[in-house]
Amino acid sequence: MITSAFLGYILLGVSIAAPIGPLNAAQLNIGIRRGFFHSWFFGLGAVLADLLYMLLVYLGVVHLLEAPFIQTFLWLFGFFVLSYTGIESILSTGQIKETEIDHKEPLGKSVMSGFWLSLFNPMSILFWLGIYGSVLAKETSSGSVMHVVIFSSAIILGIFVWDLAVATMSSFFRRYLSPALLKTISVVSGLSLLGFGLYFGDQAVKALFF
Repeated sequence: MITSAFLGYILLGVSIAAPIGPLNAAQLNIGIRRGFFHSWFFGLGAVLADLLYMLLVYLGVVHLLEAPFIQTFLWLFGFFVLSYTGIESILSTGQIKETEIDHKEPLGKSVMSGFWLSLFNPMSILFWLGIYGSVLAKETSSGSVMHVVIFSSAIILGIFVWDLAVATMSSFFRRYLSPALLKTISVVSGLSLLGFGLYFGDQAVKALFF
């Protein structure tokens, strides 16, 4: 019973991470530009932010994020970060080379990029407030604290598996696709980031004036 539930929560973690969103677009873009490890460490940074939100949900502190002022700030922050990242990605596409890997870029920077982008991503916050809050309530009422830890670990494992898959995919693109295709993928991911940024900006305007 516990085994099947554990596997189910792993699949939940994968399904959470898999839909196209700003994190996937950014991780794919980083992998194409800097290689597998930078993309993987970006994903690890995002997982650290997920762990922080899980802790906040468990402690009940995350409900502070429901305050209108905080939500507006998060929408604005997401707008600036994603719009800047998307525009920078599109403008620097011409610099991509088939075998280019920036060894001077520290892996720690990729970790922090993933952490901050996930931490201030309103989509992540909506998940932890909604889906994980419901999971936590269910397991707390029907099981022990150990069950909560085990099943929460399964969700994180599912997210980690998806991050590893995206890093591997971006590494494959980098190694085996032509520079023209790499540039096309980079432009598409940049436009995706810009699109999410504009969406976040629209939400911020609505929160401020409507």
